[in-house]
Amino acid sequence: MHAPSIVRSSQVDEATARGTPVVALETTVIAQGLPWPENLETAKAMEAVVREAGAEPSTIAVLDGEIRLGLAPDEILEIAAAAATGTAPGAGPRPWVKANRRDLSAIVAAGGCAATTVSATLWIARRAGLAPGVMATGGLGGVHRDAGTTFDVSTDLDELARADGMLVVCSGMKSILDLPATLESLETRGVPVVGYRTGELPGFVARTSGLALEHRVDSPEEVARLVLAHRALGLPGAKLFAILCHEVGHPEWASDTRFVTNAARVAHRETLLPMIEEALRTATVAHWNERLQTAGVAAAPVNDMAQAFADPQVVHTGQVVTIRHPTVGDVKMVGPALSLSGTPTEIRFPPPLLGQHTDEVLAPAATDAEPARWLNS
Repeated sequence: MHAPSIVRSSQVDEATARGTPVVALETTVIAQGLPWPENLETAKAMEAVVREAGAEPSTIAVLDGEIRLGLAPDEILEIAAAAATGTAPGAGPRPWVKANRRDLSAIVAAGGCAATTVSATLWIARRAGLAPGVMATGGLGGVHRDAGTTFDVSTDLDELARADGMLVVCSGMKSILDLPATLESLETRGVPVVGYRTGELPGFVARTSGLALEHRVDSPEEVARLVLAHRALGLPGAKLFAILCHEVGHPEWASDTRFVTNAARVAHRETLLPMIEEALRTATVAHWNERLQTAGVAAAPVNDMAQAFADPQVVHTGQVVTIRHPTVGDVKMVGPALSLSGTPTEIRFPPPLLGQHTDEVLAPAATDAEPARWLNS
């Protein structure tokens, strides 16, 4: 099977190359949120507003199993025509579904078409190297009002927490949600919620919700300063990468735009991994293991079979046993995974030879000699 295809439009590629900001746009509001033809008008207006501000829109969806960043006008028309709330002239034959992050692999594998939610759009934008960046949407998902019994909480919240410096512009959370609980959940996940020219959380289709926000900005310049400060502080993953860069003698990698965020490092892993491998070849495994662990970077050697069997912890816990084999002599085997004091587990026999226990296994399934011979053939 080929690797899943993530394709950026030529407009998105050109904008990235010349340093033009790219704004990711989700598509469930087009396919499942608004009726025809308001959904198409909204999709066009969203892209137009982004371009008027000097940025390049990247409307995201899955088309025939291909993840796409930046859609052509006829593709946006097809998504709008597939709206579940209405019927459009010339609706395409391809069925469109709603894709959260968890759904992407199944839809891609099946060659399906999907409009992307906030969680899927954020993940795709970061995976395709658009992070840190900007995403715009209508209302976010969150904690539903009966979540205490249904556990219905949107994956948008977890993806926002993973978004590593992405700025998501929205009109608050959907009004059907438990808004106080959603705000609390975002606080727990460390996601800052900032009002633009308001000190109150918007209520999706309403300007107010009655919920005060702790942070507010009143100009694009203030927004920029806040976002830059947030990104400069770095998240734990970014800090660990910076420590790794310092320890291997290449602190400049930490400020390289290709590697400043986890999403950027994933997007450029084919470049980054050989660089790290070359640096690690300058010393022994034992040297790097001790140095990185001392610096607080999770590190451990990759053992071969002999090293794994000789590990003191493995030997002490009885995870390796020696069994006499009838043809090759003593062989080492993996011992029991659990050791119970009252009913200890014991491995008494080596792996069977080919066909050694065939008759014993097949005997209960055969009532006479003929079926037994047939099963044994």
